Amino acid sequence: MGNTVKVAVVQSRPLKKLEANLNQAQQLLSEASKQGASLAVLPENFAYYGEQDLQTIGCQEALSSGPVRQFLSDQAKGLKLWIVGGTVPVGDKNTKPVARSLVFNPSGHCIDHYDKIHLFDADIHEESCQQAYRESDSYSHGSAVKTIDTEFAKLGLSVCYDLRFAALYHQLRAAGSQLVTVPAAFTAITGRDHWQLLLRARAVENQFFMLGANLVDRSSSSKGLWGGSAIIDPWGTVIAELKDQVAVITADIDLSMIDEIRARMPVQHHARLAFKN
Repeated sequence: MGNTVKVAVVQSRPLKKLEANLNQAQQLLSEASKQGASLAVLPENFAYYGEQDLQTIGCQEALSSGPVRQFLSDQAKGLKLWIVGGTVPVGDKNTKPVARSLVFNPSGHCIDHYDKIHLFDADIHEESCQQAYRESDSYSHGSAVKTIDTEFAKLGLSVCYDLRFAALYHQLRAAGSQLVTVPAAFTAITGRDHWQLLLRARAVENQFFMLGANLVDRSSSSKGLWGGSAIIDPWGTVIAELKDQVAVITADIDLSMIDEIRARMPVQHHARLAFKN
C-alpha cells in the first residue's frame, strides 16, 4: 500500500432499539467498505446511547458472544475492514462498566481495546438551556494508554472527553501513533464551539492525523449531539467533514506527510516543559 491509506469516519444518529442502531451502523460500514476504506471508526456508544441499565449491558458485552461485540466481529470479517468500534459498556455485576473501544482486524478478531480515561462530569449552560452530565455516575474510568499496530499504520486510541486533555495525546505521540481515533458523543453546545477546534489542536500539537467520529442529533429536545465528524491532517487541515447528516466520509491520507512535517518542525526536540499534576 505504500504510505497512503483510505480511512473512514462514521456518523450515526441514536435510535431507540439496539437492532435499529446496528442496522444503521451496518449500512454505513458497508458504504465505507464500498468506498475502499481499510479502517472505519464508529461513534462513541453508537449501539446503546440512552440506555439506563448499563451494568446489565456491560455484563453481556464482557462475553465474546455479546451482541455488539459479535456484530463488530462479523462486520470486520465480512467487509474486510479494520474497525474501531466506537465504545461499548463492558463490566461485571459488581462494578460500573468502562466505556471500551474495541478494535477488530479484517479477520474479525478483537486485537485490543482502550477504556476511556476521562469521564464527562460537567454543567453546560447556554441562555435558557442548562444541562448536567455525570458520566462517572454510570461508568468507571480506564487508566492505560493504548496503541495498536496495523499493516498500514500505528493507531492511537482515545474517546470523546479525552480530547480536552492534551497530555494523553502527547503520550500517544511518544508511543509512535500516526492515526488517532476519537469516537465521540459531543454535546450540541460544546460540539459547536470546541469539537473541531480540539481535533485540530491535537493534530497540530502532535503532528499526526485525527479521526473524529461523532454521534449526531442536534434537534434533540433533551441533550443534543453535535455531529460534525471530521478527518484532520497533521497540519491541522480539515480534509473531510460532515455537518448534521447520517453518513460516512472517507479520505486518502498520505502518512509520509507526518515525517515531512516533523522534519521541518521538530517540536518533539524543542519541548522544555512537561505536564505535572
